[in-house]
Amino acid sequence: MTDDTALRRAYATCQRLARQHYENFPVASRLLPAATRPNIAAVYAFARCADDFADEGTRSHAERLALLDDWHARLLACQSGGGGDDRPTSRDAKADDVFRALGHTMQCFDLPPALFVDLLSAFRQDVTRHRYDSWEALLDYCRRSANPVGRIVLRISGYRDDRLDRESDCICSALQITNFLQDFRRDWRQGRLYVPAEVYEACGARVADLKETRMTPAWRAALAACTERTRGLFADGRHVCDGVGGRLRLELRMTWLGGMRILDRLERTGYDSPTGRPTLGLADALPLFWNALVWT
Repeated sequence: MTDDTALRRAYATCQRLARQHYENFPVASRLLPAATRPNIAAVYAFARCADDFADEGTRSHAERLALLDDWHARLLACQSGGGGDDRPTSRDAKADDVFRALGHTMQCFDLPPALFVDLLSAFRQDVTRHRYDSWEALLDYCRRSANPVGRIVLRISGYRDDRLDRESDCICSALQITNFLQDFRRDWRQGRLYVPAEVYEACGARVADLKETRMTPAWRAALAACTERTRGLFADGRHVCDGVGGRLRLELRMTWLGGMRILDRLERTGYDSPTGRPTLGLADALPLFWNALVWT
């Protein structure tokens, strides 16, 4: 197999991984320039696999951390463009493809390895830490779990600007926290609680009350407080949607609008939707697209 053939196969593997996983917000969307989609998919595949390692499943803590350690070692190996697939212990064709594509993407766009290291540190934290005392601690987690993705997308799209980075950070953190609010009940059933203790204690909410089948007024107030702060993050990052051009501008506008729409639905249901987790569907696509076009 020639190097070009192997690289095309590697990117194809990453794009399949991106298509196979449901997400609330676009992944390698068709709104993005076609030339950048394979590179975004390579980054997504790297993060998606690491996230899967961090999930509970049937693996022990030690096994999950060992998988993330191996992913980190592969990341270091692929920085030179080797793709990480020259490691003698490699027996995983999918992983070899992911790192071949990722290494090529990192070289082509001079992507800082620290952004990927931050992502892995957040995944390790998913294994070892399930509660947060303060809003500051939660934002530090978002700084590593979500913000690097926005910065990577900006760099792949040709933007290197400190202001855009900061605004992108706000949106990425807001999206991450929105996801936590959507998954509040599911996360609690898995032993995770992303509402900071300083927030729920100020509202008079008790962890013991989460065993109840319905949302208590105190927990509604705590989630409402988190929603208000999350809206503030969206507002702080809104300018990045206008600070870029072309298809990326439309993509970011739709992502911003989609996040705000999820918050609206959470509020309308009182954070206790009778139909389950509020999500975006096909019925949302046209209004989101229209609102992104008439953006003011």
